[in-house]
Amino acid sequence: MAEVSFNPFDPEFRKNPYPFYDKLRELEPVHTTPLGFVVLTRYDDVVNTLRNNDFSRDIELNANLPETPTRKFRRENERSKSMLNLDPPDHTRLRRLVSKSFTPSAIEKLRPRIQQLVDDSLANAKKTGHLELVEDLAFPVPFQVISDLLAMPTDRAEELREWSQIITATLEPTTGVEDLEKGQIAIGKMRPYLDEIIQQRRRNMGDDMLSSLISVEEQGEKLNNDELMSFVILLYIAGHETTVNLIGNAMHALLTHPKQLAVMRETGCTPNMVDELLRFNGPVQHTIRTPLVDSVIRVGQEDIKIAKGSLVLASLGASNHDPSVFTNPHQLDFHEKTQTSISICRWCALLPWRLIGET
Repeated sequence: MAEVSFNPFDPEFRKNPYPFYDKLRELEPVHTTPLGFVVLTRYDDVVNTLRNNDFSRDIELNANLPETPTRKFRRENERSKSMLNLDPPDHTRLRRLVSKSFTPSAIEKLRPRIQQLVDDSLANAKKTGHLELVEDLAFPVPFQVISDLLAMPTDRAEELREWSQIITATLEPTTGVEDLEKGQIAIGKMRPYLDEIIQQRRRNMGDDMLSSLISVEEQGEKLNNDELMSFVILLYIAGHETTVNLIGNAMHALLTHPKQLAVMRETGCTPNMVDELLRFNGPVQHTIRTPLVDSVIRVGQEDIKIAKGSLVLASLGASNHDPSVFTNPHQLDFHEKTQTSISICRWCALLPWRLIGET
């Protein structure tokens, strides 16, 4: 068998991971790395893993990992786990509570404000004669939308951006103790700032989502202060960082696929187009699970065993380029698809795309 490997530290992989995914999927779709974790690259395997309650999100609690300085630091400094890293029933409880604030009507209220923000960006671009995509649109618009959603002040926007970028860096596979220490410092600065706002909001509730999260109640349950803080931080980080990257990736994809850009300009952006952009080069390439029981994945005539407590990297990027599911997966194509891309940040689609059709 030809050599196959998975090395996310390889600069060529980080530049363009899809040829590496193709090779893995063809030669060893359930690949065990030299470090011992398993990489899944087939669409069906990734979907089944993410939907299977036998695979846990709580890596720290359920994975059989060696004690390392990085792991020790995470355990000693984590006050409240993100909802993304919890299993049922805790995940179910928190999701039920926060979903009461994320109603269709609450999200729809954002539409006029998003339109205004994009129009302002375009007007400024027309006035100055240029637009820097990330600095002038991809960051400030999503950041302002999240701030509006929570009715948060934006006087410290630059600090919040810096903190969120530092915290986001701790999610990378290359994260070390130094990165975690920087992340902990950033969280230490963000928490008092957010806590002061939360306490002010408790005394003066409004019709914003933060007030709703504070007051939400289901069967006598509420978010405790650490859970609320964790979710607000998650909203800030996941709510704008993934959207910034989606807009940047999408613009690059459209500029390298001029026929699809022309289609978008002619018809306007549709939800299907955003889903295709997420599929083609989404901002989140993988997510990790650990099996709660010994598991088996069938490859050809062989059963590949995955031990309880091992690390399983479900490659969203690879699954979204699986040729058994998507025709011409390495081409951007806005025609309707029979399968939906796998993404953990589809709510990014709420954000504006009018810019692409008007510039």
